Amino acid sequence: MLFEDAAHGWLYTNLPMNVGLYQSAASLSALERWQDAVSQNIASSQVPGYKKRTVEFSSIPMGEVAQDSRARIGEGSPSYYPRATYGVSFQNGEVEPTNRDLDVALQSEGFFVIRNTDGTNTYTRGGALQIRADHTLVTTQGCEILTEDGSPVQLNAQNGALTINRDGSLFQGDTPLGHLQIVSFADTSKLMPAAGGSFVPLAGMEPIPVENPDVLQGHIESSNIAPLREMVDLVTIARAYEANQKLIQSRDSALEKALEKLG
Repeated sequence: MLFEDAAHGWLYTNLPMNVGLYQSAASLSALERWQDAVSQNIASSQVPGYKKRTVEFSSIPMGEVAQDSRARIGEGSPSYYPRATYGVSFQNGEVEPTNRDLDVALQSEGFFVIRNTDGTNTYTRGGALQIRADHTLVTTQGCEILTEDGSPVQLNAQNGALTINRDGSLFQGDTPLGHLQIVSFADTSKLMPAAGGSFVPLAGMEPIPVENPDVLQGHIESSNIAPLREMVDLVTIARAYEANQKLIQSRDSALEKALEKLG
């Protein structure tokens, strides 16, 4: 640990060995966060429209390390600790044909608007839909998909198959059912992940209607996750975790021996 004496401008420090212990422990914490993200990606790789969780690493300056416990500030070596930051990759997944009338995919920017069972709206690119018992069009999680006027899509069992046009307009037979509500956001980095691969905007963010959406019926957007890449990352994490554990054990053993010699 580092301590500063403001009156004299001294930099006090424990042994550099201790700093190494703290750095390795911080590395283990960062690796655990990366492992959580990778595990979540693997588990959700088959969820339509799911967006890959990412982890970015950076370093945090933590003062200086000096061999001399009376060294002045600026005479020591800079010390850094690793930091892991979560993010989301909004790169589009592949659009795959399913030949199922209730599957829809966006080839344009934007998100479908869905209403959760608690009445709140979230946003998703997952277009695997189904018909609820009351003939309402919903997602596989049971959330209602909304039209431009904020209403759910209500089907009539007697009117035949559902048609979804490229502009998002909905028809059942000759009966118009409105347009799918498709919106975008000025800054997708401020969207927070929610259940089922959907997203919630931060307070103050307003959805922007997409003027020219491109909707494909009978297709679905897969997740943007490559499971093999994630498995390779898991191996990398395991090896780095083991290496840091060995460093901690080695430094801990050396510190124990030093204390024994000091009595």
